[in-house]
Order: sequence, then C-alpha cells, then structure tokens
Amino acid sequence: MIAAKLAAVLAAWVLSSIPSLSAIVIWGMQGGHLSAPETLNLLFGHLLYGLLVGAIALFAASVSESAATAAIITLAFTIGSWVLDFTVAGQPGLLAWIARLSLTQVLRTFEQGLLSAGLVVGIGAAMFGFAALAKVWLPPGVQLRDKVIRSIAWVLVVALALGLTTQIKLSFDVTEDRRNSFPAADQHLLASLAQPLVVTVNLAPEDPRYADLQRNVLAKLERALPKVSIRLVSGRQSLASNAGDDRYGEVEYTYGTRSDVSRSTSPREILPMLYGLAGVSPPAPAAGGDYPGYPLVAGRQVALLWFFVGLPLCIALAWWWSRRLPEPIAARSRRRFTHEDD
Repeated sequence: MIAAKLAAVLAAWVLSSIPSLSAIVIWGMQGGHLSAPETLNLLFGHLLYGLLVGAIALFAASVSESAATAAIITLAFTIGSWVLDFTVAGQPGLLAWIARLSLTQVLRTFEQGLLSAGLVVGIGAAMFGFAALAKVWLPPGVQLRDKVIRSIAWVLVVALALGLTTQIKLSFDVTEDRRNSFPAADQHLLASLAQPLVVTVNLAPEDPRYADLQRNVLAKLERALPKVSIRLVSGRQSLASNAGDDRYGEVEYTYGTRSDVSRSTSPREILPMLYGLAGVSPPAPAAGGDYPGYPLVAGRQVALLWFFVGLPLCIALAWWWSRRLPEPIAARSRRRFTHEDD
C-alpha cells in the first residue's frame, strides 16, 4: 500500500509539472536553447524532492488520526525548511550541518547544475526511512512500545546511512558552461596535487566577498582537489566587529609547508598562486573565450495564449471529467430486472 501511495505521489508530481514542462516545450518551439543534461538534472532533483515530501506525508498520515493533522505535520516540515534557510543557511560549523537538513537545500545543488552522488543516495535513504516509519506505525493492533522500539531502530539505521553518504564526494558538473568547475586543464592539474591544501578565510559569513569566494574558488577547489579543508576564522563574528582588523579580508592558502595570502576572489589570481605553492607549471590557456550563451529575443504571444487560455481550459475540462461519476452498476441492474419483469 505504501508503494502504491508513493506511485500516486509520483503521478501527482507529473500532473503538477505540466505548466513547467509546457514552458520548456514552448521555449524550444520558439527557438530557445536548453541543455539536455542540465534540464534533466533539474527535473530529476525536483522529482526526488517531490518523492521525499510524499514519504514525509505518508509518515505523517500513519501517525495522525485525521488528514488535517497529517497535512499540518507535513507543512511543518516544509515551513521549517524555509525557516532554516532564512536563519542558519550560510553559517559555519554546527549551524551549517543543521542547514543541510532543510528540504529546500535538496534542490539547491540540482539548481546549480550539479549531480551529487552523495546527495542522491542521502535523499534515497531519507525516503526509505520515512516509508519504513510509515510501515511501522500504519498497522493497527500493535502496541505503542513495539512501534517506538522499531522506530528508534529505523532512525538509527537511516542516521548511519546518512552519515556514510557524507563521505561520498563524487559529483558531476552537468552545466553547459561548466560554471561549477575550473577549465578542464586546471581540473586535471589540480587533481594531481597529492598534498593537503588548507584554506583559512578571514571573512564574516554575511560578507559578499565570502559568497563570491565560495562560489568562484572554494566550492570548485573542494570538487577538484583530493585533499582540501576550509576554515572560516571570522565565522562567529559579524562584519561590523571586524571593521578595524587589518587582516580582515585575507585568505591564506597553505599547501604542504608553503603558504601565501591573497585578498582576491578570482580564480585567475588564485590558481597561479596555488601552482606556485605546489611548484608546478600552470597549464596553457585553452583556446576560445568566455561562454557566449544563446541570446534570443522570443515573442510572448504563444506563451500568453497557452498559460492564460489553453492551460486553464484544460484544467477546467479535467475537473469536469473527474466530476462525471459512472452510473452505479447496481442501479443499472435494478432497472434491467424491472424492465424484464414488466
């Protein structure tokens, strides 16, 4: 029954995705460009997100006595995820680990164009855990003590599985412009650096320079280098409290026994410095310039006609068709027997 419910959740996800899927089709019809790997990765992430929320809803329904209570419990998970995003997202240490529990954080990696094996396995483990808890609490006639013991056992198993998934570092950059990675030659050279790299960042988490450094350099280094650790010195301080610190804004890179300091957030300055610390020659620059993109000025008449006329009409027809209940078999049989008697 739980498998059937999850299949129903999948069907509901497909139906609710019709507007966005139709937008993709219209964009392609008008000559717009879409990268197939990046688009499929995003759809796959939303599919996992929908199934995860569905598994949470099944667990909430199994422990609740009414549909309204189950809906409130499920809504608490989603609203709680938004609260985590607004309060602790981007904070270091324990807060960073708590922020990863947010359901909306599940989508962020896929939206950035990354396919993370650890994240996919972790979502699968979480879905399996909630489905297992629903199986424990769903059958009637089982003592509460037995249900609690079995639930604790499943929670420990899933927690262990989630802990193991954090050790899976394999990820793929599926973006067409490779915005999550360094150039291919730099990626290959960085992967050959065997010694550990320690990056000490003297920036507050809310500083825009830290966001730029994280996006342009640090996140890419974590994916390229086999051994890298990042330490945020000003993680517990605010931007205002570091205003008078002369060293604020410095980023120290230590590779083996050699180190250097930079204030730049650009990989064009950081990568040559790292190659100098490692004692290797930088790779030759690749031919070609920046990613040109696919500029297009598309008309909006087709989209407006579909979203304001066609799609609402389809929804109304689907609702009308769903309201047409079939005539009960018993009523048809009764009329047939009455006609034969006459």
